[in-house]
Amino acid sequence: MTHRLADLAAMVGAELVGDPDRLIDGVATLEAAGDRDLSFLTNPKYRERARSSGAGALLVPRDLSPDTLHGLRADLLLCEDAYRALADLMTALFPAPEVERGVHETAYVDAAARVDAAARVDAFAVVGAGSTVAAGAVVGAHSVVGRGCRIGEGTVLHPHVVVYDGSRIGDRVIVHSGVVLGADGFGFAEGAAASQVKLPQIGVVVIEDDVEIGANSAVDRATFDTTRVGSGTKIDNLVQVGHNAQIGRGCILCGQAGVSGSSRIGDRVLLAGQAGVAGHFEIGDGVQVAAKSAVFQEVPAGQRVAGIPATPIAAWRRRNALQSRLPAMRAALRGLERRVQELEAAAHSEAAPGADRDTDTGDEK
Repeated sequence: MTHRLADLAAMVGAELVGDPDRLIDGVATLEAAGDRDLSFLTNPKYRERARSSGAGALLVPRDLSPDTLHGLRADLLLCEDAYRALADLMTALFPAPEVERGVHETAYVDAAARVDAAARVDAFAVVGAGSTVAAGAVVGAHSVVGRGCRIGEGTVLHPHVVVYDGSRIGDRVIVHSGVVLGADGFGFAEGAAASQVKLPQIGVVVIEDDVEIGANSAVDRATFDTTRVGSGTKIDNLVQVGHNAQIGRGCILCGQAGVSGSSRIGDRVLLAGQAGVAGHFEIGDGVQVAAKSAVFQEVPAGQRVAGIPATPIAAWRRRNALQSRLPAMRAALRGLERRVQELEAAAHSEAAPGADRDTDTGDEK
């Protein structure tokens, strides 16, 4: 789809510096962009690439320095939040295709299920009894929607998604391949003779509106009530959300993050890659947990934490700085130990009776 550069600027409220009639029909990297492409520069370290880029226009934040902008040949769109503007423009330039309605002849839809006429069920998909699939929703090939589920309007289940019985998925949710929603939580009681007794998981999973869940992630059903993922939350690939967990609104859970059972995550929380939250803890609104960190206690709202166990990030940085000095400190300590041993040996020698006799004998001679 082709747009005038002036129209794109108006879409995102950007200030245009250059040719308003330039035609743009694509978005590309600085290296690959041509004169009908829009590219972007948000980090000054890429300014040399931007200067040599063939892009017709560049999306840049207003706060980039004049030195960074100097020498750029492309037309410019100056905006407050270039990354957000890029998202909006890409949505405009590459709109999602309309859903082709219908149920594939190889799909199985139970007689007691209800699939809206404006929804689509792809080949070899299954929709169980009592489930509803709303208008504009897509159940991808080989996906399984269990009994009594709700698939909201405009929601997309990509191929090979499994939605267990009773799960409720809101509107405009995107679920990527390999995701499992509503599997049993990991709950067992210790039995006799070193056995483990399974605790039945009779709760459900609720995914609120506008959530996106990456490939091969899992959200377990609650033991009794609800495991919930709040509206607007984005979950990366290979993320585990345990039973009874409550994830707030607008959170970001990066790849391989894990939230243990019964934890409560506030709104707008960021869990970076491989971060983990132990069970039954509460993470306040706006908390950021650094990559590979492990949270073993409550974290008040607004804190940034890192490390194992996770501590406020300033303390974590001091600890890391201290650790880097440990080899030198160890060498200094060993030197002090040797010096103390030498002094102790000398003091012992002077204090020994034999030493006095030797000295006296020598004097007599």
